[in-house]
Amino acid sequence: MPLQSMTGFARIEGFNDNAQWTWEIRSVNGKGLDFRFRASAGDESLHSSVRKLVSSYFKRGNLQVNLVVDRPGVEALPVINQPALDAVIAAIAVVQDRLNCAAPSAEQILGIKGVLEIGEAKDSVEESNSLNAALIQDFEKLLAELKSSRTREGLEICDFLSRQLNQLEDLTSIITTDPSRSSEQIKKRITSQLSQLLENSNGIDNDRLHQEVAILVTRSDLTEELDRLSVHIGTARQLLNSEGPVGRKLDFICQEFNRECNTICSKSNAVAVTNAGLDMKVVIDQFREQVQNLE
Repeated sequence: MPLQSMTGFARIEGFNDNAQWTWEIRSVNGKGLDFRFRASAGDESLHSSVRKLVSSYFKRGNLQVNLVVDRPGVEALPVINQPALDAVIAAIAVVQDRLNCAAPSAEQILGIKGVLEIGEAKDSVEESNSLNAALIQDFEKLLAELKSSRTREGLEICDFLSRQLNQLEDLTSIITTDPSRSSEQIKKRITSQLSQLLENSNGIDNDRLHQEVAILVTRSDLTEELDRLSVHIGTARQLLNSEGPVGRKLDFICQEFNRECNTICSKSNAVAVTNAGLDMKVVIDQFREQVQNLE
């Protein structure tokens, strides 16, 4: 399965002999898979089936699913809310007992808000099953459309990320080939720093001197950081060319990019290397920003 973005939208309309409906689904970025379902009264029973289908199509993203069903041929009828009626009758009995007053009429009781509601006549079992089957069939079409939308955007994001990796490779090459990293320049710089150390020290012992030399050599060598950067770039390319959700893995790679880049900048002894490192940080930030959109 190609890489997907986590953002997308899809809408589909359908109808049968007894109803017409509209499905809508919106998807935005999320750490995991978060699903919310809003449906017309009476259609909430589809929640379990809808959730199962969503989980089979997507692994990450915040998804909002809306379903509106209109039954134009179904007559609206008054319906007694039995729990509300029972509560009203119990309250009337308490009031009568305390005030010794007459009971209200049936018309007055039915006029209390919530006792009498306007509902729709129930579909037969066959009609209900037929409608639910048609709704779920259209919902699968909706998910396929959203998946297609997320895949198209995912391809665009992958193209952008590939270009960013090219820039990181170019910047890595600039740092690797910078004259300041030649053995002659490194030797010259360490010799100069060591001379300053000896001039400013009073009888420094050999062990301390060896430690200081080791520190100077370590600070002058960027080989490990540049090698790890190249490895991370290669890993990122492999992930972009793989299938399935890779957003979390690429986000971890971004952290590694930043770690190596920060070390290079802190160890740099040349303006060109520092500038390349700063440019690299900008590219990494842009890379990570787009990675947040991938499933």
